[in-house]
Amino acid sequence: MRVLVLGGLGNFGARICKRLALEPGMEVLAGSRSLPADTPFADSPVRLVRLDMDAADFPRQLLDLGVDLLIHCAGPFQQQGYRVAEACCAAGVHYIDIADGRDFVADFPAAMATRAETDGVCLISGASTVPALSSAVVDRLAEQFASIDGISVAIAPGQQAPRGVATMRAVLSYAGKPFPRLRNGAWRTVYGWHDLRAIRFAGLGTRWGAACDIPDLALFAQRYPTVKTIEFRAALELRVQHLVLWGLAGLRRLGVGLPLECYAPRLEVFTRRYLDRFGGDRGGMMVRVSGRRPDGSPGYVTWHLTAPDGNGPEIPCMAAVLLALRMAASGPPASGAFACIGLLELDAFEPEFRRWGITTELEEGDSR
Repeated sequence: MRVLVLGGLGNFGARICKRLALEPGMEVLAGSRSLPADTPFADSPVRLVRLDMDAADFPRQLLDLGVDLLIHCAGPFQQQGYRVAEACCAAGVHYIDIADGRDFVADFPAAMATRAETDGVCLISGASTVPALSSAVVDRLAEQFASIDGISVAIAPGQQAPRGVATMRAVLSYAGKPFPRLRNGAWRTVYGWHDLRAIRFAGLGTRWGAACDIPDLALFAQRYPTVKTIEFRAALELRVQHLVLWGLAGLRRLGVGLPLECYAPRLEVFTRRYLDRFGGDRGGMMVRVSGRRPDGSPGYVTWHLTAPDGNGPEIPCMAAVLLALRMAASGPPASGAFACIGLLELDAFEPEFRRWGITTELEEGDSR
């Protein structure tokens, strides 16, 4: 199977390339606008190719390369349209992306389904930590309940784990921006990087977590109709970063036009040079599901993940890798366009967790 990873030199794209290249029968191409002398693939069979997804002849370039599957890692996705997926339809190429932009992923099936079915290709959006892994965890935890009423997800990156400029742009894009979130059965407006809460992570301790806008907030409400509250927060390691983001978000709420995304490259350099030394390389994730057990009693189950040694950035890559391997082994699940929710079981992630020394544990308790 010939796989093209668009954004193949990026923080996540390069990891996906190197991981897929370990598999027999996988021919991996890393697509990039430039062809630098130094690449992450010195000891890997990954082949670097020049590609521009904004070029008018991009579908023709895909045909000329003869790829079977394109994995889109050239984010951020919050401001993108579906040009790459449309090019894949035109070229008859299957498509996976690692998007975590709420509207991009949630609107993807309706926007692309007819075209994908007509052209006989499989298009999957959101093959990342959210919603692919988070939904796999919720599906597993929900098995312990007769009905569920609350879902809370939080991600805690290690300060020293590589981020990349695209991730920084995504982080800044919704600071201070309003978005709807389900709470106590009603949709309420919250603001990006506000609504701070203390969250405990196994292996990391307690961190502040702030509200962020992700696909799960929309998709989980559809998938789990009994749920009344859905929350997601990002928990940075250094509190000073939370305070700065909280302040910038507040200025935006007051109407100050701050083009924060434009500063992403400089902020990434500043953070790496001056702040990373004060943090560590361990990251984590927490998913909590609450509801009524089969005996009627209220309770919760919390799934904790701990990623050591700076391996946290491997987690957003896993769903795309797993889906690509399944396609290579048995073909795509179907023609059409799908959000990556319910497409992978939690057990499918376990071998990848072990590969990177990532551990998980469960915590159970009674709700008030």
